[in-house]
Amino acid sequence: MEIRKEWGFVSVQIDYNPYYVEQLKLLGGKWLAKEKVWHLPPIQYEAVMELFQRNKNGLAEQTKDDLMKINEIMDDLKRLGYSSETIKSYSNHLKAFLAYSEGACDLTSINSYLLYLLENKQTSHSYCNQAVNAIKIYARKFSNIEETEVIKLQRPKKEKKLPKVMSQNEVKRLLEVTINEKHKTVLMLAYSCGLRVSEVATMPVANIDSERMVVIVHQGKGRKDRITLLSEKMLKQLRVYYKEYRPKVWLFENPDKDGPITGRTLQRVFNASVAKAGIQKSVTFHSLRHSFATHLLESGVHLRYIQELLGHSSSKTTEIYTHVSVKSIMNIKNPLDQL
Repeated sequence: MEIRKEWGFVSVQIDYNPYYVEQLKLLGGKWLAKEKVWHLPPIQYEAVMELFQRNKNGLAEQTKDDLMKINEIMDDLKRLGYSSETIKSYSNHLKAFLAYSEGACDLTSINSYLLYLLENKQTSHSYCNQAVNAIKIYARKFSNIEETEVIKLQRPKKEKKLPKVMSQNEVKRLLEVTINEKHKTVLMLAYSCGLRVSEVATMPVANIDSERMVVIVHQGKGRKDRITLLSEKMLKQLRVYYKEYRPKVWLFENPDKDGPITGRTLQRVFNASVAKAGIQKSVTFHSLRHSFATHLLESGVHLRYIQELLGHSSSKTTEIYTHVSVKSIMNIKNPLDQL
Protein backbone atom coordinates (compact mmCIF):
# COMPACT_ATOMS: atom_id res chain seq x y z
CA MET A 1 0.00 0.00 0.00
CA GLU A 2 1.28 3.45 -0.94
CA ILE A 3 -0.34 6.87 -0.44
CA ARG A 4 1.27 9.94 -2.00
CA LYS A 5 0.25 13.59 -2.03
CA GLU A 6 0.99 14.74 -5.57
CA TRP A 7 0.54 18.13 -7.22
CA GLY A 8 -3.22 18.51 -7.65
CA PHE A 9 -4.25 15.03 -6.48
CA VAL A 10 -3.72 12.20 -4.00
CA SER A 11 -2.54 8.87 -5.44
CA VAL A 12 -3.28 5.57 -3.72
CA GLN A 13 -1.82 2.20 -4.72
CA ILE A 14 -3.28 -0.83 -2.92
CA ASP A 15 -3.94 -4.50 -3.53
CA TYR A 16 -7.54 -5.17 -4.57
CA ASN A 17 -9.95 -5.09 -1.66
CA PRO A 18 -13.69 -4.53 -2.30
CA TYR A 19 -14.11 -2.60 0.94
CA TYR A 20 -11.35 -0.11 0.12
CA VAL A 21 -12.54 0.18 -3.48
CA GLU A 22 -16.00 1.29 -2.37
CA GLN A 23 -14.61 3.63 0.31
CA LEU A 24 -12.29 5.31 -2.21
CA LYS A 25 -15.23 5.75 -4.58
CA LEU A 26 -17.20 7.40 -1.77
CA LEU A 27 -14.33 9.88 -1.39
CA GLY A 28 -14.48 10.77 -5.08
CA GLY A 29 -11.67 8.47 -6.18
CA LYS A 30 -11.11 7.50 -9.81
CA TRP A 31 -9.35 4.31 -10.86
CA LEU A 32 -6.74 4.74 -13.61
CA ALA A 33 -6.44 1.30 -15.18
CA LYS A 34 -3.22 1.93 -17.13
CA GLU A 35 -1.31 3.30 -14.14
CA LYS A 36 -3.07 0.90 -11.73
CA VAL A 37 -3.55 3.69 -9.22
CA TRP A 38 -6.39 5.62 -7.58
CA HIS A 39 -6.51 9.43 -7.92
CA LEU A 40 -8.47 11.51 -5.42
CA PRO A 41 -8.98 15.26 -4.92
CA PRO A 42 -6.21 16.76 -2.72
CA ILE A 43 -8.81 17.86 -0.17
CA GLN A 44 -9.40 14.16 0.64
CA TYR A 45 -5.83 13.44 1.79
CA GLU A 46 -6.67 13.49 5.50
CA ALA A 47 -9.80 11.39 4.93
CA VAL A 48 -7.75 8.78 3.03
CA MET A 49 -5.15 8.60 5.80
CA GLU A 50 -7.90 8.30 8.41
CA LEU A 51 -9.62 5.55 6.38
CA PHE A 52 -6.57 3.31 6.27
CA GLN A 53 -5.58 4.07 9.88
CA ARG A 54 -9.09 3.40 11.18
CA ASN A 55 -9.35 0.06 9.45
CA LYS A 56 -5.77 -1.06 9.96
CA ASN A 57 -6.59 -3.72 12.52
CA GLY A 58 -10.19 -4.89 12.21
CA LEU A 59 -10.79 -4.51 8.46
CA ALA A 60 -9.69 -7.92 7.22
CA GLU A 61 -12.07 -9.91 9.39
CA GLN A 62 -14.99 -7.57 8.84
CA THR A 63 -14.49 -7.61 5.07
CA LYS A 64 -14.08 -11.37 5.04
CA ASP A 65 -17.32 -11.77 6.99
CA ASP A 66 -19.20 -9.44 4.62
CA LEU A 67 -17.86 -11.25 1.57
CA MET A 68 -18.83 -14.63 2.99
CA LYS A 69 -22.40 -13.39 3.49
CA ILE A 70 -22.53 -11.91 -0.03
CA ASN A 71 -21.18 -15.14 -1.53
CA GLU A 72 -23.81 -17.11 0.38
CA ILE A 73 -26.54 -14.93 -1.13
CA MET A 74 -25.03 -15.28 -4.60
CA ASP A 75 -25.16 -19.08 -4.21
CA ASP A 76 -28.84 -18.79 -3.23
CA LEU A 77 -29.56 -16.72 -6.34
CA LYS A 78 -27.79 -19.24 -8.57
CA ARG A 79 -29.98 -22.02 -7.14
CA LEU A 80 -33.05 -19.85 -7.78
CA GLY A 81 -32.05 -19.49 -11.44
CA TYR A 82 -31.12 -15.79 -11.49
CA SER A 83 -29.06 -14.73 -14.51
CA SER A 84 -25.29 -14.25 -14.14
CA GLU A 85 -25.70 -10.54 -14.96
CA THR A 86 -28.28 -10.03 -12.18
CA ILE A 87 -26.14 -11.95 -9.69
CA LYS A 88 -23.10 -9.83 -10.55
CA SER A 89 -25.13 -6.61 -10.21
CA TYR A 90 -26.60 -7.63 -6.84
CA SER A 91 -23.14 -8.59 -5.58
CA ASN A 92 -21.75 -5.16 -6.54
CA HIS A 93 -24.72 -3.39 -4.94
CA LEU A 94 -24.21 -5.25 -1.66
CA LYS A 95 -20.45 -4.59 -1.61
CA ALA A 96 -21.11 -0.89 -2.12
CA PHE A 97 -23.85 -0.78 0.54
CA LEU A 98 -21.81 -2.64 3.19
CA ALA A 99 -18.79 -0.43 2.50
CA TYR A 100 -20.97 2.66 3.00
CA SER A 101 -22.64 1.32 6.15
CA GLU A 102 -19.42 -0.31 7.45
CA GLY A 103 -21.16 -3.67 7.70
CA ALA A 104 -24.36 -2.42 9.35
CA CYS A 105 -27.77 -3.38 7.99
CA ASP A 106 -30.63 -1.56 9.68
CA LEU A 107 -33.37 0.78 8.49
CA THR A 108 -31.32 3.88 9.28
CA SER A 109 -28.26 2.77 7.32
CA ILE A 110 -30.38 1.52 4.38
CA ASN A 111 -32.40 4.74 4.08
CA SER A 112 -29.25 6.83 4.46
CA TYR A 113 -27.53 4.85 1.69
CA LEU A 114 -30.47 5.21 -0.71
CA LEU A 115 -30.52 8.95 -0.10
CA TYR A 116 -26.76 9.04 -0.73
CA LEU A 117 -27.23 7.25 -4.07
CA LEU A 118 -29.91 9.68 -5.22
CA GLU A 119 -28.52 12.97 -3.91
CA ASN A 120 -24.73 12.54 -3.79
CA LYS A 121 -24.04 10.06 -6.58
CA GLN A 122 -27.12 11.15 -8.57
CA THR A 123 -27.77 7.61 -9.77
CA SER A 124 -30.83 6.77 -11.84
CA HIS A 125 -34.00 5.59 -10.12
CA SER A 126 -33.69 2.18 -11.79
CA TYR A 127 -30.16 1.78 -10.36
CA CYS A 128 -31.45 2.71 -6.91
CA ASN A 129 -34.37 0.28 -7.22
CA GLN A 130 -31.99 -2.54 -8.11
CA ALA A 131 -29.95 -1.67 -5.00
CA VAL A 132 -33.16 -1.94 -2.93
CA ASN A 133 -33.83 -5.39 -4.39
CA ALA A 134 -30.35 -6.60 -3.43
CA ILE A 135 -30.45 -5.07 0.05
CA LYS A 136 -33.87 -6.62 0.76
CA ILE A 137 -32.49 -10.08 0.08
CA TYR A 138 -29.53 -9.39 2.38
CA ALA A 139 -31.74 -7.88 5.10
CA ARG A 140 -34.08 -10.91 5.14
CA LYS A 141 -31.17 -13.28 5.61
CA PHE A 142 -28.71 -11.43 7.82
CA SER A 143 -30.49 -8.61 9.69
CA ASN A 144 -32.92 -8.30 12.57
CA ILE A 145 -35.30 -6.14 10.56
CA GLU A 146 -38.89 -7.42 10.67
CA GLU A 147 -40.32 -8.71 7.38
CA THR A 148 -43.08 -6.10 7.53
CA GLU A 149 -40.42 -3.37 7.68
CA VAL A 150 -38.41 -4.94 4.82
CA ILE A 151 -41.51 -4.93 2.62
CA LYS A 152 -42.14 -1.25 3.41
CA LEU A 153 -38.63 -0.10 2.43
CA GLN A 154 -39.12 3.02 0.34
CA ARG A 155 -37.93 3.05 -3.26
CA PRO A 156 -37.89 5.94 -5.74
CA LYS A 157 -40.66 6.30 -8.29
CA LYS A 158 -39.86 4.61 -11.59
CA GLU A 159 -38.65 7.07 -14.21
CA LYS A 160 -40.39 7.20 -17.57
CA LYS A 161 -37.57 7.71 -20.06
CA LEU A 162 -37.87 7.54 -23.82
CA PRO A 163 -35.50 5.17 -25.67
CA LYS A 164 -32.51 6.78 -27.38
CA VAL A 165 -33.06 6.10 -31.08
CA MET A 166 -30.89 6.75 -34.13
CA SER A 167 -32.33 7.54 -37.54
CA GLN A 168 -31.81 5.08 -40.38
CA ASN A 169 -29.35 7.51 -41.93
CA GLU A 170 -27.33 7.61 -38.70
CA VAL A 171 -27.25 3.80 -38.53
CA LYS A 172 -26.07 3.73 -42.15
CA ARG A 173 -23.28 6.22 -41.40
CA LEU A 174 -22.29 4.23 -38.32
CA LEU A 175 -21.85 1.06 -40.38
CA GLU A 176 -20.09 2.84 -43.26
CA VAL A 177 -17.33 4.27 -41.05
CA THR A 178 -16.72 0.91 -39.34
CA ILE A 179 -13.96 -0.65 -41.46
CA ASN A 180 -12.97 -3.61 -39.27
CA GLU A 181 -15.05 -6.59 -40.47
CA LYS A 182 -15.52 -8.01 -36.97
CA HIS A 183 -16.67 -4.68 -35.56
CA LYS A 184 -18.98 -4.06 -38.50
CA THR A 185 -20.54 -7.52 -38.12
CA VAL A 186 -21.11 -6.90 -34.40
CA LEU A 187 -22.96 -3.63 -35.04
CA MET A 188 -24.95 -5.01 -37.98
CA LEU A 189 -26.07 -8.05 -35.98
CA ALA A 190 -27.19 -5.94 -33.02
CA TYR A 191 -29.22 -3.63 -35.27
CA SER A 192 -30.64 -6.18 -37.72
CA CYS A 193 -31.74 -8.59 -34.96
CA GLY A 194 -32.60 -6.17 -32.14
CA LEU A 195 -30.13 -7.79 -29.76
CA ARG A 196 -28.89 -6.70 -26.35
CA VAL A 197 -25.14 -6.25 -25.93
CA SER A 198 -24.87 -9.42 -23.79
CA GLU A 199 -26.76 -11.40 -26.44
CA VAL A 200 -24.35 -10.28 -29.16
CA ALA A 201 -21.29 -10.95 -27.00
CA THR A 202 -22.33 -14.51 -26.12
CA MET A 203 -23.90 -15.51 -29.46
CA PRO A 204 -22.85 -19.08 -30.42
CA VAL A 205 -21.97 -19.78 -34.06
CA ALA A 206 -24.54 -22.60 -34.05
CA ASN A 207 -27.38 -20.14 -33.34
CA ILE A 208 -27.17 -18.60 -36.80
CA ASP A 209 -29.71 -20.64 -38.76
CA SER A 210 -29.19 -19.78 -42.44
CA GLU A 211 -31.64 -22.48 -43.57
CA ARG A 212 -34.62 -20.91 -41.79
CA MET A 213 -33.12 -17.38 -41.97
CA VAL A 214 -33.43 -16.81 -38.23
CA VAL A 215 -31.12 -16.11 -35.32
CA ILE A 216 -31.78 -18.06 -32.13
CA VAL A 217 -31.34 -16.14 -28.89
CA HIS A 218 -30.80 -18.66 -26.12
CA GLN A 219 -31.72 -17.69 -22.54
CA GLY A 220 -31.97 -13.95 -23.06
CA LYS A 221 -33.15 -11.55 -20.37
CA GLY A 222 -35.63 -13.25 -18.06
CA ARG A 223 -34.28 -16.70 -19.01
CA LYS A 224 -36.32 -16.69 -22.24
CA ASP A 225 -35.42 -18.25 -25.61
CA ARG A 226 -36.62 -16.50 -28.76
CA ILE A 227 -35.97 -16.27 -32.50
CA THR A 228 -35.38 -13.11 -34.47
CA LEU A 229 -34.77 -12.10 -38.08
CA LEU A 230 -31.73 -12.96 -40.19
CA SER A 231 -31.61 -10.63 -43.19
CA GLU A 232 -30.00 -11.48 -46.54
CA LYS A 233 -27.55 -8.60 -46.13
CA MET A 234 -26.67 -9.80 -42.64
CA LEU A 235 -26.05 -13.34 -43.86
CA LYS A 236 -23.67 -12.07 -46.57
CA GLN A 237 -21.75 -10.04 -43.97
CA LEU A 238 -21.57 -13.04 -41.62
CA ARG A 239 -20.04 -15.13 -44.41
CA VAL A 240 -17.42 -12.46 -45.14
CA TYR A 241 -16.62 -12.27 -41.43
CA TYR A 242 -16.49 -16.06 -41.02
CA LYS A 243 -13.99 -16.50 -43.86
CA GLU A 244 -11.63 -14.01 -42.23
CA TYR A 245 -11.95 -14.93 -38.53
CA ARG A 246 -13.08 -18.59 -38.50
CA PRO A 247 -14.81 -18.53 -35.08
CA LYS A 248 -15.43 -21.94 -33.53
CA VAL A 249 -17.84 -21.89 -30.58
CA TRP A 250 -18.59 -18.21 -29.98
CA LEU A 251 -19.41 -16.03 -32.98
CA PHE A 252 -17.29 -13.19 -31.54
CA GLU A 253 -14.32 -14.59 -29.65
CA ASN A 254 -12.06 -12.76 -27.22
CA PRO A 255 -8.42 -12.07 -28.26
CA ASP A 256 -7.25 -15.37 -26.70
CA LYS A 257 -9.98 -17.30 -28.56
CA ASP A 258 -10.88 -19.18 -25.39
CA GLY A 259 -14.22 -17.48 -24.71
CA PRO A 260 -16.68 -14.84 -25.93
CA ILE A 261 -15.88 -11.16 -26.33
CA THR A 262 -16.98 -8.90 -23.46
CA GLY A 263 -19.91 -6.51 -23.53
CA ARG A 264 -17.61 -3.71 -22.42
CA THR A 265 -15.44 -4.25 -25.51
CA LEU A 266 -18.52 -4.06 -27.73
CA GLN A 267 -19.56 -0.78 -26.09
CA ARG A 268 -16.09 0.65 -26.83
CA VAL A 269 -16.38 -0.47 -30.46
CA PHE A 270 -19.77 1.26 -30.71
CA ASN A 271 -18.49 4.47 -29.09
CA ALA A 272 -15.54 4.64 -31.49
CA SER A 273 -17.82 4.28 -34.53
CA VAL A 274 -20.29 6.86 -33.18
CA ALA A 275 -17.46 9.38 -32.79
CA LYS A 276 -16.10 8.56 -36.27
CA ALA A 277 -19.55 8.95 -37.84
CA GLY A 278 -19.98 12.35 -36.20
CA ILE A 279 -23.20 11.38 -34.42
CA GLN A 280 -23.86 14.01 -31.76
CA LYS A 281 -26.68 12.20 -29.92
CA SER A 282 -26.07 10.61 -26.53
CA VAL A 283 -26.46 6.98 -27.59
CA THR A 284 -25.26 3.59 -26.33
CA PHE A 285 -24.90 0.12 -27.84
CA HIS A 286 -28.47 -0.58 -26.66
CA SER A 287 -29.65 2.22 -28.97
CA LEU A 288 -29.17 -0.21 -31.88
CA ARG A 289 -31.90 -2.42 -30.36
CA HIS A 290 -34.15 0.61 -29.78
CA SER A 291 -33.57 1.75 -33.36
CA PHE A 292 -34.39 -1.72 -34.74
CA ALA A 293 -37.77 -1.70 -32.97
CA THR A 294 -38.61 1.90 -33.86
CA HIS A 295 -37.72 1.48 -37.55
CA LEU A 296 -39.85 -1.68 -37.75
CA LEU A 297 -42.78 0.17 -36.22
CA GLU A 298 -42.36 3.08 -38.63
CA SER A 299 -42.30 0.66 -41.59
CA GLY A 300 -45.71 -0.71 -40.57
CA VAL A 301 -44.81 -3.89 -38.65
CA HIS A 302 -47.46 -4.72 -36.03
CA LEU A 303 -46.47 -4.09 -32.40
CA ARG A 304 -47.22 -7.72 -31.48
CA TYR A 305 -44.55 -9.02 -33.89
CA ILE A 306 -42.03 -6.49 -32.60
CA GLN A 307 -42.77 -7.68 -29.05
CA GLU A 308 -41.95 -11.27 -30.08
CA LEU A 309 -38.73 -10.27 -31.86
CA LEU A 310 -37.52 -8.29 -28.84
CA GLY A 311 -38.55 -10.97 -26.34
CA HIS A 312 -40.73 -8.68 -24.22
CA SER A 313 -43.09 -10.47 -21.81
CA SER A 314 -45.54 -7.58 -21.78
CA SER A 315 -46.83 -5.54 -24.73
CA LYS A 316 -46.67 -2.49 -22.46
CA THR A 317 -42.87 -2.64 -22.60
CA THR A 318 -42.95 -2.61 -26.41
CA GLU A 319 -45.49 0.24 -26.52
CA ILE A 320 -42.77 2.69 -25.44
CA TYR A 321 -41.63 2.75 -29.08
CA THR A 322 -44.90 4.35 -30.14
CA HIS A 323 -43.71 7.45 -28.24
CA VAL A 324 -40.49 7.81 -30.24
CA SER A 325 -41.82 6.87 -33.68
CA VAL A 326 -42.10 10.00 -35.84
CA LYS A 327 -44.19 8.49 -38.65
CA SER A 328 -47.55 9.70 -37.30
CA ILE A 329 -46.15 12.97 -35.98
CA MET A 330 -44.76 13.89 -39.40
CA ASN A 331 -48.34 13.99 -40.76
CA ILE A 332 -49.31 16.71 -38.27
CA LYS A 333 -49.00 20.24 -39.59
CA ASN A 334 -47.23 22.53 -37.15
CA PRO A 335 -49.38 25.63 -36.31
CA LEU A 336 -46.30 27.85 -36.75
CA ASP A 337 -46.10 26.83 -40.42
CA GLN A 338 -49.70 27.94 -40.90
CA LEU A 339 -49.08 31.55 -39.80
